[in-house]
Amino acid sequence: MSENTGVPEPDVSAEHPISEHWVWVGPHRPPCPRVLFEHMTNNWDVAAPSSEVHPAATFSAARRTKIGQRFEGHVLVIPTGNPKVRANDTDYRFRAGTDFFYLTGCGEPDAVLVIAPGATGPRSTLYVPHRRDHHTHEFFTDARYGELWVGVRRGVEESATYFEIETAPLEYLEKDLASLDATKVLTLRGFDDDVDALLDGNDEDEQLAIALSEQRLVKDDFEIAQLQLAVNYTVKGFEDVVRALPLAQGRGERVIEGVFNLRARVEGNDVGYDTIAASGSHATTLHWTRNDGEVHAGDLLLLDAGVECHNLYTADVTRTMPVSGKFSPAQRRIYELVLRAQKAGIAAVRPGVPFMAPNDAAMRVLAEGLHELGILEEDPETALRKDRQLHRRYTLHGVSHMLGLDVHDCANARNEEYLGDLHEGYVLTVEPGLYFQPNDLTVPQEYRGIGVRIEDDVLVTSDGARNLSEALPREPHAIEDWMTELWSGATPHLGL
Repeated sequence: MSENTGVPEPDVSAEHPISEHWVWVGPHRPPCPRVLFEHMTNNWDVAAPSSEVHPAATFSAARRTKIGQRFEGHVLVIPTGNPKVRANDTDYRFRAGTDFFYLTGCGEPDAVLVIAPGATGPRSTLYVPHRRDHHTHEFFTDARYGELWVGVRRGVEESATYFEIETAPLEYLEKDLASLDATKVLTLRGFDDDVDALLDGNDEDEQLAIALSEQRLVKDDFEIAQLQLAVNYTVKGFEDVVRALPLAQGRGERVIEGVFNLRARVEGNDVGYDTIAASGSHATTLHWTRNDGEVHAGDLLLLDAGVECHNLYTADVTRTMPVSGKFSPAQRRIYELVLRAQKAGIAAVRPGVPFMAPNDAAMRVLAEGLHELGILEEDPETALRKDRQLHRRYTLHGVSHMLGLDVHDCANARNEEYLGDLHEGYVLTVEPGLYFQPNDLTVPQEYRGIGVRIEDDVLVTSDGARNLSEALPREPHAIEDWMTELWSGATPHLGL
């Protein structure tokens, strides 16, 4: 018993002390006085509601209508996903589910989009949690959602205005789904355990994921503008890296990664994927993301990196550059071969050609070049045959993949659609590479340990293609001049 107030001391040894004077707020935290709860939830000013609208709201509505019409008579349930634990009680930074974001523009965790049949067409409802604001003690006791811990999030009313969509509290979802009259309910599974448990799975759920990926193959005007923005930020990041290269020598690849990732966080939401900052022979490892090696003059630096903008569209660009600012003769020969292959690949991009056309064009150039260098003994025609493919010892990956909200976008599309003909509005990478392992005895000594990849983001237009990342130099002399200009008369800095 407290000597001065008569209020009993909290029983801190009990797992969940219940008292008129104390409130349990979680393990490893002392109980909180109930009077503090009352004090914390009163006398807060209320901000005026915002009339701001998400810039993609009109596009998102059209996308919802299209997918709703594709599954007429069905209820579509698309969850965004939940926070994922990184370590104990700390989460990874949340990123909305790709298809959910594509259809809503909403980046809040735990939300669920439902598209159901309506009297005049598909009717969309966005289910979002109520705000954990000053109306409830959670705003200062809940470290995952409380607004004093993580900042203000849009609730039901704010989301309706900002995303221009009908909204409802998340706790209504189960009851509302039960009341809908529909032939069948389809959902994107694997994003939200609670939603998965709420709905019986069926064989057609996969069809929703496939249809959304295939719908996303063609980018609308908003998406193309966002991809260009992500590329523009990425160009700045590459410039930052060049300025910082003198600092990286003697320190290592982590400097390169850190400098680029700083630009990604300053300009955009984050990096679109783990940055590959591969110096020297590390460039012969296709997805070198450890970035724990040293950076030396005389080496090549292969930088494969992309900024993800605030609307989650990502660039994916690779440049291979000499750390010292000048290519050696051997480095230049390999670089120029890869560049010829990339130019052939980009030239093959146009509507109506197969997705594999850029790959086939680039691989032919690489095989011919490898034969001329004496590395590939077979003639190119023989080496390129489907039952041979001997050139792939030195270039394992394909030349292209789709690009958009995901760095490898539209991954659930059927092969016949993804690998079918290109169409206006597709955005894909063109990224040939050659990788000569340090211990590859089929390669002349002067080339061993050299890895070169050149990658650009290409939009299929009505009559050909547009290179969205053309602003970054590709010609070897242009790269050397670019690096010299960035270094000229300045102490290396981040260029921010």
